[in-house]
Amino acid sequence: MWSRRLALGLVAAPLVARAQGNWPDRPVRIVVPYSAGGVADTTARIMQPKLAEHLGQSVIVENRTGASGSIAAAAVAQSPSDGYTLLYEGSTYITLPLVNRSLPVDYEAALSPVGISNSQPYIIGIRAGFPARDFAGLMEEARRRPGLVTYGTPGVAHIGHFMGELIQLMGNVRMEHIPFRGGADVARELAAERIDVGIISFSSLRPAVARGARLIGSTAPQRSPTMPEIPAIAETLPGYELMAWTGFFAPAATPQGPRTRFLEALRQTLEDPGIRQRMIEIGNDPLFGDGAEMAATIRRGRETLRRIMQSANITLG
Repeated sequence: MWSRRLALGLVAAPLVARAQGNWPDRPVRIVVPYSAGGVADTTARIMQPKLAEHLGQSVIVENRTGASGSIAAAAVAQSPSDGYTLLYEGSTYITLPLVNRSLPVDYEAALSPVGISNSQPYIIGIRAGFPARDFAGLMEEARRRPGLVTYGTPGVAHIGHFMGELIQLMGNVRMEHIPFRGGADVARELAAERIDVGIISFSSLRPAVARGARLIGSTAPQRSPTMPEIPAIAETLPGYELMAWTGFFAPAATPQGPRTRFLEALRQTLEDPGIRQRMIEIGNDPLFGDGAEMAATIRRGRETLRRIMQSANITLG
């Protein structure tokens, strides 16, 4: 009996290897949980043509917004586990399950990390007519009018939301959180002066800056060499640091063959000088890491964000 099973295994293994070796033989779909024009969408579209070149197949970027990203996550989790549908998500993979007990998908059980592509600070932007002109002034205004200064982020439990909560904790202020479907929506409302503050990526904020919004702080621990004019929040609130990142997730049962093939295409894409330059220009730090490195990033981030959640008294909903 054992020898027969072994023989069957030896016959089957090359067939599986050949099937995975042919991957991909049709277009690969990348699902972005946020609106067009936001950092995840912009970064995915920067990488899209090179990923397609290295995979030898078309790569489709699809925006699937709503419910702070969980609609897209559920759609990917319910897709066939064949590597043809991937989720392009960031820290919300950690934060959303921490604050919402009724999600349509169990993130950790249904989705697994494939590879990380970039990290970036978020930038604090204030509307054109806001009374303050710098981050210290924002803190003074928030203390003067507790709960009346509004700040927008790409959604409840998005990393931007946690960044705002950490600002309130460390600055001893209270502001009102306004969630949106993505960074582009935050920038639009900031440009129209319907919210006071936006906590989103640099690339998402650029249209609002063209309409008079001012960039007053970065969530990085120090000023970036590529954006030296934007002070770190830590210059006003010593010790403040909270970075965002983005990476690819697959349905949990996706075999190793497609994962490895996609990861190699991602590595080659991120090594391309043109891709790196375009990502840096929008405030991203190209950062390649495999599934294991991405999982370690998730574990570290979960502990940090859980502490913020507990300190800010953010309760499960």
